[in-house]
Amino acid sequence: MENISTDSKQNFSIRRSQEAYKRMKNSRLLSYYYAKNIAKNMSKLEIYGSSPTDIFIGSFGYPKVYIGPMLPSEFGDTSLLGSPELWAGKSLGQIIDMRSKLVRGMYISNIFDIEKGKIQEEIQELALAERPADMDMALLKKPFVKMSFNDVTQPFGPSAQIQSIKLQNMKVNKDMEYLHNDTDATAADSLIELYSRHNIPLSKLQQGLSAGLFGLKGKRKFTPTRWSITSVDDIISKSIREKIKDYGQIDAIYAYHGIALDNHWLIFFIPGAWEYESIEAWFPDTSWNRDSEILMCSSYEGYKGRSAYAEIGGAYYAARVAVTEKLKQMQRQAGVIILREIHDGYSIPVGVWQVREHLRQILSGPAQVINSVAEINKLISQKFVISSAAWIKNSKMLAGLTAQRKLSSYFR
Repeated sequence: MENISTDSKQNFSIRRSQEAYKRMKNSRLLSYYYAKNIAKNMSKLEIYGSSPTDIFIGSFGYPKVYIGPMLPSEFGDTSLLGSPELWAGKSLGQIIDMRSKLVRGMYISNIFDIEKGKIQEEIQELALAERPADMDMALLKKPFVKMSFNDVTQPFGPSAQIQSIKLQNMKVNKDMEYLHNDTDATAADSLIELYSRHNIPLSKLQQGLSAGLFGLKGKRKFTPTRWSITSVDDIISKSIREKIKDYGQIDAIYAYHGIALDNHWLIFFIPGAWEYESIEAWFPDTSWNRDSEILMCSSYEGYKGRSAYAEIGGAYYAARVAVTEKLKQMQRQAGVIILREIHDGYSIPVGVWQVREHLRQILSGPAQVINSVAEINKLISQKFVISSAAWIKNSKMLAGLTAQRKLSSYFR
């Protein structure tokens, strides 16, 4: 094998292919690649394109925050760029490649000034749109070329302060418009109706809540995007949870397994009344854990739910949407345990949508029916790196099931 000299006196120009960069696990290199890729098109002070009806409301400086649309420099059907419901199965590189096309427009506004300016009105109109709308966005400065990544929200590309925006060829969603005009309905009631009766995607409801479209008269406001995502997941999953409490209990243990974006999942439906626990294990060099040891954390709720915000954050509520939807489809009630191993392939956070949508995908597949705690432990050992003993130590529900098994064998 030939040895290649790396003598500092020699001037090498190393070029990696796009495919090589997309496969890299190093988050800094991946971010650098996409920043370089999109910088070529970011030299103008005006952007024209078709917005996927996506908006972003920041939280910094609250209650005075940056509001604005998300706009690519391309026309046509761009709905895929703003529809996380369609992203399950895509690679990390594909997701970032899509979202890097979106420029975030930024305009400072008080959260209560939802109808006190042209840009504020245009943001609400965009959130009401049923399909991608053409837009002209005039900028105050050239976009700041940097990818933005967050544990709750979807990533996006460059950001720029805006001077004005102009919408064209926009079609309003009539169901959303009807509840937007109903100032006697609470925001929660509006969201539940749009989801349950009109099948409006959760991502669209999250945009609507961010834009202040729903709620009682005098109570409406812009809501930071990261807050609206979790709020919608919480509201919708609570409403489904209360319905499934009227169903009969399942008669066996149902187990589901899947892998997506190097997130490894096991979901167990356990016979009994509703209770729910989600446990996560973050391996070193993942987006939440830069230490050398595995980090485990969990959140739990009993039959009546919980009042405090979940320790593991927005992923808890996103996952609760998926499991309650499945139980409603089954017309059954159960206890639910979610185990999640996050390996180092998940080096960049892309938002909690990936929890919700990948669990929806996994739960749409066949279940493995098992009949004992011993079989749960065996399945954990087969599918996961971390031992079943470690999961039991960090799980209220698994520990309870193990204790019940020991007691039942004692009294036999």
